[in-house]
Amino acid sequence: MFFHKKEPIHTVQVDNADPRFAQLLLEQFGGATGELSAALQYWVQSFHIEHQGIKDMLQDIAFEEFGHLEMVGKLIEIHTKDIDQTEAYKSTLFAVRGIGPHFLDSQGNAWSANYLNEGGDVVRDLRANIAAEAGARQTYEALIKLATDDGTLKTLRHLLTREISHTEMFMKALDSLGKLSDPFFGNVVPDETVKLYYNLSTNGDGKDERGPWNSEPNFEYIADPLSKLSKKTKG
Repeated sequence: MFFHKKEPIHTVQVDNADPRFAQLLLEQFGGATGELSAALQYWVQSFHIEHQGIKDMLQDIAFEEFGHLEMVGKLIEIHTKDIDQTEAYKSTLFAVRGIGPHFLDSQGNAWSANYLNEGGDVVRDLRANIAAEAGARQTYEALIKLATDDGTLKTLRHLLTREISHTEMFMKALDSLGKLSDPFFGNVVPDETVKLYYNLSTNGDGKDERGPWNSEPNFEYIADPLSKLSKKTKG
């Protein structure tokens, strides 16, 4: 059962309407990194999860994201309302589609369920959610750089802040499962190459970068994969 309270989760105010900026805001309404994508992704994931605490967290965050979708939609509505005769309005998607939000991104591409990343494994889903929050945060940062309206900036900063909060929640949930930094999950045992790092790209000076991603004790560095493969074939 759902109830809708007719006021945003955070106050939305626009001081100077700008339909061109409203078109950019569509990215967070009907775009790949938008609030609709996040809300549906987390909500659907919650049906797959047996861990009651994580299920509850996913539902709580999903419904907060629906609230964020409402906030972005309200911003778009205000930025496009009562200015439909201006040249700025006529240069945007709203001239054809009408005022307010639509299930489009900033370039006019229709929203797609292909944006959603859910697969029925709690570790996989939580890691996908961290990536989703990172994408949304990056989009909000880009919008904040382009916004000139103080009221809009305040709302966008709040939305960006909540992406950071959700990221930490997902990380804490993974940590509670002991899977925050553990690459092994699932039921299939990996083969003998699991600890090998293949050097398959080289710098022009012949020096290859090294770090914990390709060094002991985490990995065995294979400097010349072709040579190793040739020896293995002969053997």
